[in-house]
Amino acid sequence: MPDPVGTVLLAAGRGTRFGASPKLLSPLDGKPLVRHAAEAAVAADLGPVVAVLGHAGEAVRDALTGLKLTLVENPDYADGLSTSLRAGLDALPGEIAAALILLGDMPRIGPGLLVRLAEGFRTAPVAPSAVVPVRDGQRGNPVLLNRRLLAPGLAALDGDRGAGPLLARRDDVLELPVDEAGVLIDVDTPAALAGLDRPIRSAAAR
Repeated sequence: MPDPVGTVLLAAGRGTRFGASPKLLSPLDGKPLVRHAAEAAVAADLGPVVAVLGHAGEAVRDALTGLKLTLVENPDYADGLSTSLRAGLDALPGEIAAALILLGDMPRIGPGLLVRLAEGFRTAPVAPSAVVPVRDGQRGNPVLLNRRLLAPGLAALDGDRGAGPLLARRDDVLELPVDEAGVLIDVDTPAALAGLDRPIRSAAAR
């Protein structure tokens, strides 16, 4: 059995650019936006999945009903993304060495991509600090973080930022070329959601 890889689903943000209605509850392909990423995380079957809730927490909890994951409330979600990232990582078992950070507003990420990121970490000759998908020369999401190598930096993050600034300063990040357009697609506005009028299906996600 390969070592398990945890997943942290960030589903606590306010999504202020989206408008008054909770972004993560907006319907897409017949289900709430956040459920797409959650289902991909569960289907990848890599290890424990933690979903971090905050804004509209009860409604997001309801949207994730029936999925095999752990729900964690972040009372400090209004202080920015870093607080949810730390809350999710802290909720994973200590023996989990690596964690995928999956954004709740990225519905076109399939389980196959998550598996390939985990395999990239597991098979690297030297354990990288992170594995990052790259498409068309751009780094995308989700990223896989080495909890042991990055622990001090992750603990020091604050404000509305994830691990990007931390990884930008390191030379031990493994970049994984991918074909999936979904690694660069997040939903920040109603127009962006409306643009996802048909599923993007890669060979790895089927």
